[in-house]
Amino acid sequence: MRIYRVLPLLLFTIPVLLPHSYAQDTPAAFKLLDLPDKFFTGINKKAASLEQKLHRQTEKYLDKLARQEKKMQHKLRKKDSVAAKEIFGDVDARYAALKAKADNGGGRDLYSGHLDSMQTALSFLNNNNLITDKDKLNEVFAQYGNLQQKLNQTNNIRKLLKERQQQLKQQLVNTPLAKEFKKYQKELYYYRTQLDEYKRAWEDPSKLEQKLLETALKIPAFKNFFSKHSVLASLFRLPGSDEPSNGAIAGLQTRASVQQLMESRFGSGPDVSRAMQQNIQSAQTQLNQLKQKISSLGQNGADLDMPGFKPNSQRTRGFWRRIELGANMQSTRSNSFFPVTSDIGLSAGYKINDKSIAGIGASYKLGWGQNIRNIKLTHEGVGLRSFLDWKIKGSFYASGGFEYNYQQPFASVQSLYKADNWQESGLLGVSKIISVNSKFFKKTKLQLLWDFLSYDQLPRTQPLKFRVGYSF
Repeated sequence: MRIYRVLPLLLFTIPVLLPHSYAQDTPAAFKLLDLPDKFFTGINKKAASLEQKLHRQTEKYLDKLARQEKKMQHKLRKKDSVAAKEIFGDVDARYAALKAKADNGGGRDLYSGHLDSMQTALSFLNNNNLITDKDKLNEVFAQYGNLQQKLNQTNNIRKLLKERQQQLKQQLVNTPLAKEFKKYQKELYYYRTQLDEYKRAWEDPSKLEQKLLETALKIPAFKNFFSKHSVLASLFRLPGSDEPSNGAIAGLQTRASVQQLMESRFGSGPDVSRAMQQNIQSAQTQLNQLKQKISSLGQNGADLDMPGFKPNSQRTRGFWRRIELGANMQSTRSNSFFPVTSDIGLSAGYKINDKSIAGIGASYKLGWGQNIRNIKLTHEGVGLRSFLDWKIKGSFYASGGFEYNYQQPFASVQSLYKADNWQESGLLGVSKIISVNSKFFKKTKLQLLWDFLSYDQLPRTQPLKFRVGYSF
């Protein structure tokens, strides 16, 4: 049984006892609860997984960036050894130092809203003696501490690599290393994107974590606790806190102070307020236009440091997230050789990049009989498939594939072992993707394919194939 199915029952059917100081803030009485081991194991495992991914990807990209610098250094050394030494120095030592920072270094704190919420919620439960397994709780806090340190380290390394990129950009401006430096920039871009991808996945709470936070937020005392003891509260004084946080940022202007300053300079009255409102709206419009422009650059795949660069967004996705499962069907009318048949196929495609997907599949040919008066279900064949779809424009794709089909009726699996009865099919055609809002299917694919090897088959099959496919 999954833990997120167990947790709601535990949180709502077994109450907990709050101290007397919070009793009047709570809607009902609670009894002491022992949270199951799976509760702590689930949130501990998620934090540990992110920490490992950050470490592994940082090591991987540092190695790649070091190799790119060595290539540039080697090429420049052939023409100017002095410049190569001054610009690149000891590449191995530089990246070894960065790896040491990834293992031991600190850096400025990188704020995580999800991490802050979970730590504060667990601290609240612990302070009110709502968790009895202190050892498990301490393990979670230790893992959260390690994760925060890893977030800080990777954020620090990210900034150092950005500075290194700017240094190389300035120093290599008059050298013939534009192509190699562009590869360096791409690797750094993918490293930053990979970190952002991991952080977005982390900030999305699991059902287990979400239910815990929803339960805590129903307790008024927790809201007061969060406004005083969370990391966010150390940065800003949240509404509801009785006193300013010790770590509050000095110099932040309140709305009242800004309004008082504007009135002292421009006066007050409806005309002044109307003019100020118009100016604010005009500035807001210009700001939105600038945001849309920056957003369009990102949507087109261009990095601000590399105009025209269109990254492969699939590169930062895990292997299983690049797999696309599908099913398709194709029916053929009867002739002198074949009854009415339907090809039912299953496939698994791997997204090579944003424009192409390649995969393999299998099919089963089901016979229905010669006509509506003579329906008879038979095994009419099986097939093995491979395919490649390449985006042409919009939702249209150029499609191709190679298939190996057994196109004869069979009564047992042993009949399929005869290699001479298998025929080859080569397919070329066009596919059209239609997005659908369905619980089971993500999109529908319509295909018109030409089998250019059908003319050599005996008995000859139809050269044109129309298929309807669905992606999960």
